[in-house]
Amino acid sequence: MIILAGPDIVLPDRIVRNGSLVIDEGRIVEIREGGIPADPTRRDLRGHLVVPGFIDVHVHGVEGLDALGPLESIGEIAARLVKYGVTAFCPTTIACGPQDLERALSATRAARRRQPEMQGARVLPAHLESNFINPDYRGAQPLEHLCEPPSPTERREDTAGDEILRVIDAYQPEVGIVTLAPELPHALPLLDRLVSRGIHVSLGHSGATLEQGRAGIEAGARQATHLFNRMPPLNHREPGLVGAVLESEDVAAEIVCDGYHVHPIMVRTAIAAKRVPRVMVITDGTAGAGLPVGSRVELGGRRVTVRETACFLDDGTLAGSRLTMDGAFRFVVQILGLSVVDAARLCATNQAEQLGLADVGAIRAGAVADLTVLGADLQVRSTYVGGQLAYAANTVAS
Repeated sequence: MIILAGPDIVLPDRIVRNGSLVIDEGRIVEIREGGIPADPTRRDLRGHLVVPGFIDVHVHGVEGLDALGPLESIGEIAARLVKYGVTAFCPTTIACGPQDLERALSATRAARRRQPEMQGARVLPAHLESNFINPDYRGAQPLEHLCEPPSPTERREDTAGDEILRVIDAYQPEVGIVTLAPELPHALPLLDRLVSRGIHVSLGHSGATLEQGRAGIEAGARQATHLFNRMPPLNHREPGLVGAVLESEDVAAEIVCDGYHVHPIMVRTAIAAKRVPRVMVITDGTAGAGLPVGSRVELGGRRVTVRETACFLDDGTLAGSRLTMDGAFRFVVQILGLSVVDAARLCATNQAEQLGLADVGAIRAGAVADLTVLGADLQVRSTYVGGQLAYAANTVAS
């Protein structure tokens, strides 16, 4: 048993000032209000803030590591992300060939099976950003790997889409989210097929009209990939996919909160329209996250450069962010002006609820003790995964 004594504790609806968390066998067994217990197992955290561990459902990599890299990359990403307060994440791939996809999902499976002995964030089923997106809104996605969804009725020779779907079927437990453009031919039957197998479909990299976006939601899509980015802008006469997402209570919207991908005013607007419980803060972080400006890294085998604002291909195309989740949390509080209670929901609770992760994402009695400890400056001081210290500032737990 350990006691985290004296911090301000962010619960789903309020802050417990100068409280204590009692953790036993990896779970929170008690939340005490006021006073510092005289107990030899206590860890004095007075002056700190404890929030639920951050959950990033859209992250390609960090510190030079890419989810489509060598087999060990997923586990190494998990080990690095705890430094930024992340306790669970979806390894995220860009469009790639079937062999590369199989390698990434095999690595995800191996990392998930090693979870009990791993020193790092929990590896959730992967987010495939994926092959089934609109070429006109591909951004940094490689055009050569984009393909139409296979027809559910026409008999044709095997297509690139068939090969990708065979990999997804073979590794189904390791596939959590698939980004899809609903306006593509045969997209809605594919959407229905994925949803029927328990995979979350996220609408994105899409030129969908309002009606096409609504059709995707009616077919079962329940998420939107980096709202505003790689989709037509919101227009007062043609709301498009953005309008379909903003109006729907059924859809949780990802938003990159680095201040560059989406202007803070538009982030506030989206949160006001959707309400806090239906927005998920993401990083869309690449291997350039956590690295200095000027660093050169890979995104799915393509070279990108870390700039002050984000990461870019050599031709100037925006290619993901250099953001980490602790920076996103600070953005929500310090730039948007939201409360730490709302920030915790945007960075952890909403993701857990959206993915059906019942035991994480919020601080409450009985929950798994996935926790991030922040200083008064909202910098990460330590991270706990399952009640075990996974990271402490300046040292990583061994």
